[in-house]
Amino acid sequence: MKSTVEHLSPTRVKLAVEVPFDELKPNFDRAYREIAKQVRIPGFRPGKAPARILDQRVGREVVVQEVIREVVPVKYGEAVTEAEVQPLGQPDIEVGPTDGEETLSFTAEVDIRPEITVPDYASISVSVDAAEVTDQDVDDQLKGLQARFGTLTGVDRAVRDGDFVVIDLSATVDGEALEEAQATGMSHEVGSGQLIEGLDEALEGMSAGETKQFTTKLVGGEHAGSEAEVTVTVQTVKERQLPEADDEFAQLASEFDTLEELKDDLRTRYARVKKMEQGSQARDRVLEALLDAAEVPLPESIVQATLEARAHDAVHEFDHDEQKLTEYVESQGQTREEFDAELRADAERTVKTQLLLDEIAQQAEVRPDQQDLMQNLAMQAQRYGLSVEDFIQQAQQAGQLQSMIEQMQVETVRGKALATVVRAATITGPDGEELDLSELFGSEGDEDAADEDAPTAEGADAAAGPADGSEVADADTDASDPASPSSEVEADGSADTEVVGAPDSTTRA
Repeated sequence: MKSTVEHLSPTRVKLAVEVPFDELKPNFDRAYREIAKQVRIPGFRPGKAPARILDQRVGREVVVQEVIREVVPVKYGEAVTEAEVQPLGQPDIEVGPTDGEETLSFTAEVDIRPEITVPDYASISVSVDAAEVTDQDVDDQLKGLQARFGTLTGVDRAVRDGDFVVIDLSATVDGEALEEAQATGMSHEVGSGQLIEGLDEALEGMSAGETKQFTTKLVGGEHAGSEAEVTVTVQTVKERQLPEADDEFAQLASEFDTLEELKDDLRTRYARVKKMEQGSQARDRVLEALLDAAEVPLPESIVQATLEARAHDAVHEFDHDEQKLTEYVESQGQTREEFDAELRADAERTVKTQLLLDEIAQQAEVRPDQQDLMQNLAMQAQRYGLSVEDFIQQAQQAGQLQSMIEQMQVETVRGKALATVVRAATITGPDGEELDLSELFGSEGDEDAADEDAPTAEGADAAAGPADGSEVADADTDASDPASPSSEVEADGSADTEVVGAPDSTTRA
């Protein structure tokens, strides 16, 4: 076999491959045997017709095409290895003419992982917010705990913010009633913003038995982006009465005997949450600085695939109706062109982040281990309310276990790569004092510490964004782990683009 490589750009190459038919004799023999089994030729038993007879009956080109389907993926892989390039995605393969030729020739254009110069980690310096817990923070945590033990009592007065109401709802668009927007006897906390936009404002000041109409813009469903006329009727009004914050409440709500002990525990717990938030902020700002300092050529096909996946997710929310998506975008004060530009910018940043972290992981020789895998499996199983064993069994039955494990390994490696950068960077607080985040990200030379020692903080929504879950696109990582990559390496648990692998056996002649 003879192969050459032409660099079309920093992210794309063209491989030209030539293989003499003499080297493919085993492949031709195999092709003749398979074809012989499929045709019936008088005078010959099935599978026993000689090659020259098969050439006369079915044509030499049929045999050659069978060889091409078998050989091209293998020879493409050999050419990639010989050229010492790392392909991303599937190649565009063109097979040369074979009629009357004695050499199989084909070209393959494919995006490759570009050469990346990684910035000096130690030159990165970022500032983060303080992680102090104030008395007000503790009081807020205590009030939240009190609310869990509160009671609802009916009141004979107008609705106020924080009240609980039972309401009837209906909506129309252009006079047509919306079945999905009809509800009777629905409970709602005023001020929570959990239902229709404008509802909380309309409810305040209403009394039991009163009906009011208001206009809102729908954000989902068949009529997303449309103006709807909403009618709300209040059935009952209740206010939440909190238990007294005293020693008796501490004994009811916790394992502590006194209120002061409970508040000390709340302070300690919330301090961990704040520390996690600080770590996540440090991680995100370090990543931002790293991306700003790095030049990463972007493979266009990978960016395009990531963009298409993002666009698909966006329009999926509107039943794949592009017009409804456009109407919604415009209702948010943005043009569709601006929205599409943001999607592309996000896709480019996602691919840049992933390629850069992959390069860092390769240089630092970061590898996932069995403990990483088990931790990830445990977190995923917990999200679905399953045991690890049941989660693995269901994934295996769905034929997704291997791809899921590979995806988790990618997430873990990128998370560790980013933790390596954070450890080397300078992180300062608002007062300029350098912070020690080794509790979250480990110390120098301890790449596993971020996974093994990072504390968890359940309910800390701001602790971290999701990490990516694909080779060049998006997956969720534990939100309490500041070693996970930031939100633009996000995802939905599924790969937008396959970046490494042999080509499909189907080629274009």
